Amino acid sequence: MATAEIAVALPTLVLITALALWGVLAASVQLTCVDAARAGARAAARGEPLAAVRALIVEAVPAGASVEVRRDAATVQVDISAPVQAPAASRLPPLVIHAHATAATEPGALEEATT
Repeated sequence: MATAEIAVALPTLVLITALALWGVLAASVQLTCVDAARAGARAAARGEPLAAVRALIVEAVPAGASVEVRRDAATVQVDISAPVQAPAASRLPPLVIHAHATAATEPGALEEATT
């Protein structure tokens, strides 16, 4: 009788553990993306070339993430989206993590970036 109960409970425990690990992975990806967005926004606000900023961000975020960097005279905006695949047994769609950072463009940064 105990064997039958374990046979029913064990797959449920494995699935719950996999979902908990997925949650921890999603939180880790969120922190990584937020940190990368902030670092990229600071670098672009200082006047770093946008190609170099984008390369810096892409190195820090997980593979498959999309990165968008926009700069104008007043602000720099960095948007990152990264998918986190769900455990296969759960049949859930991937969770998409978003991170956004904005920084004020420093005076003279646009002139330095174009020269």
